[in-house]
Amino acid sequence: MEIQLLKNKIELLPQKAIWLKQKKIVLMADLHFGKINHFRKAGIPVPVRANDKNAENLITVLQATKPERIIFLGDLFHSHYNEDWEVVGQIRKHFTECSFELVLGNHDILSEVQYTRHNMKFYLNELQQDDLILTHEPMEEIPEGLYNICGHIHPGVNLRGAGKQSITLPCFYFGKQQAILPAFGSFTGLARVVPKKDDRIYVIAEDKIIAYE
Repeated sequence: MEIQLLKNKIELLPQKAIWLKQKKIVLMADLHFGKINHFRKAGIPVPVRANDKNAENLITVLQATKPERIIFLGDLFHSHYNEDWEVVGQIRKHFTECSFELVLGNHDILSEVQYTRHNMKFYLNELQQDDLILTHEPMEEIPEGLYNICGHIHPGVNLRGAGKQSITLPCFYFGKQQAILPAFGSFTGLARVVPKKDDRIYVIAEDKIIAYE
């Protein structure tokens, strides 16, 4: 689904990422690679399959868009080093023509060495691209004429059906000056958001994106 955001025409991808086609940049947030192994080491029996799905979805996006840059808006890796970080490195090696870049999030606590050895650029707080300010956490004050794209929240919206049935699904949230991306990782929770007037919400339902009304 394509939408207009200031001067940017952007495509919302069902894998929970944004494709800035004119800039040849992919944006995604909150992959939380390594989270499953982190839980399993703590004795929590989490299915390993979710690890594979995260990697498969990332590769699918890279193959479909062929970007010049992919910018992760924080929480690329969940915690301290484990073998899942090498999965990220292997994907990096297969897409050498694409620059891998990370705006550090609160979970990105790996040492600088781990990023540099996989040839990954990183930024401490924010990265500005023309009229877009890319951050992990939502900015509280956004300069006039600029638009903040961020992650961190893992937004979801509640949908109601017949018979009082309801389900909460991940969504893209676009406010007046700020967009919050859904968590790309498959093993993440959802924070329910309540749209304000004139906000735009796009729900991800399997492989479809639906405008929320």
